[in-house]
Amino acid sequence: MLPARTTRTGSAYSSAMTDRRPPSPMRIQLSDERRAHLIDAIRQQFRVDFDEDLSAFRAESLLDFFLRELGPPVYNQGVRDAASFVQDKLLDIEGEIFEREPPT
Repeated sequence: MLPARTTRTGSAYSSAMTDRRPPSPMRIQLSDERRAHLIDAIRQQFRVDFDEDLSAFRAESLLDFFLRELGPPVYNQGVRDAASFVQDKLLDIEGEIFEREPPT
């Protein structure tokens, strides 16, 4: 378990309780089926890699952490990659599909 953070006055507080960022309009929503599958996958990964049984509660907590901390940067990188790909195609659109016109 991670240690609690401390304030300037030295009192401990939980990072989850102090996260007061407004919810993202793009918050990742998972179907119940997908969520259950991912929780099972996390539990299996811990059994295989660490020889440790992870409770469903802990696996769900890890999933929530991954979605909160890793979801936005991974999503944003995907958006940047897609935008770059489309931009490259748009820059070359004349060479790819433009028809030559006869001289006038």
